[in-house]
Amino acid sequence: MLNSDTLRRLWIDLLSGFALLTRLPLPDHAPRGAEQAWGWPLVGAVVGAMAGAVGSAAHGVGLPAGVTAALVLAALAALTGGLHEDGLADTADGLFGGWTKERRLEIMKDSRIGSYGALALIFAGLAKWSALVSILTAGGLIPALIAAGAMSRAMMAVVMAALPPARATGLAHSVGRPSAAVALVATGLGLVIAVLAFGGVGVAMLIAGLITTLGLVMLARAKIGGQTGDILGATQQLADLAALSMVAAALT
Repeated sequence: MLNSDTLRRLWIDLLSGFALLTRLPLPDHAPRGAEQAWGWPLVGAVVGAMAGAVGSAAHGVGLPAGVTAALVLAALAALTGGLHEDGLADTADGLFGGWTKERRLEIMKDSRIGSYGALALIFAGLAKWSALVSILTAGGLIPALIAAGAMSRAMMAVVMAALPPARATGLAHSVGRPSAAVALVATGLGLVIAVLAFGGVGVAMLIAGLITTLGLVMLARAKIGGQTGDILGATQQLADLAALSMVAAALT
């Protein structure tokens, strides 16, 4: 039986996760730092459910699957303030646009978008849109978005535990580094949500997300020696795409 102090800490962790990863209005609270990462899959599941509700409503009034998928992508970006999309663009610009660690980090900190970042957003957006259209056609939009949202946020905790912050300032440094146990709990929670949503396909979603995340971890370690908030955003976007692709493949 959980006591009141433990329940209060869990509640604060969830509030902290929503405050960090979304733009939803929340009550005032004192965040606990990186240890909140265990709850990020729950944040992703809620964001996915809300975007899925938008998509279901649009599909229910007869909008084409392509238009509905675009509205879902817009809802996802609005709920998070484009946080993860910005991370993907900055990661692509920094990792592939600089020749030294210092220059790559400098590029990633620049708010302007370059050609690598624009291409990353275009290609990832088109791929995710295509997966969503397939899922909409076959049915299962809300479960897919809940599962992918949960699993992709769990992968962010994995990256934070696997790599140290690449710079002494910034979001990743200020939040801190979660323990391996916290990352494991986040991964387990993401898997449970994915399996509850899609059964055995949920396992395939996790495997695809882990493979994608491992590739990004290796690239980030080689290019900048660690992770940043932008790397975490890119992790979410790529793991989300991998998970939705698994669902689309299973349903078609």
